[in-house]
Amino acid sequence: MNKQRRKDLSRIESQLEELRDQLESLRDEEEEYYENIPENMADSDRAYAAQEAIDKLNDAVDYLNDAIIYVEEAQA
Repeated sequence: MNKQRRKDLSRIESQLEELRDQLESLRDEEEEYYENIPENMADSDRAYAAQEAIDKLNDAVDYLNDAIIYVEEAQA
C-alpha cells in the first residue's frame, strides 16, 4: 500500500474513533437516563425504549470497534 492510501486510511480511522466516542457518550447519557427512571416506571414503554436504545448503541460501538481494527490491519 502506498503512502497516500495509508494516510487516507489513518484519517478514516480517526474519524471512526471520533464517531465511536460520540456514540459512547450518547449511550452513557441514555444509561444515566435509564438508571434514573423511577421504580414505578421500570416496566414502562419509556424504560423499554431506553434499554433498547442502549443495546443498539452498544452494538454500534462494537461494530465501529471492529471497523477500526480492520482499518488498522489494512494499514499494516
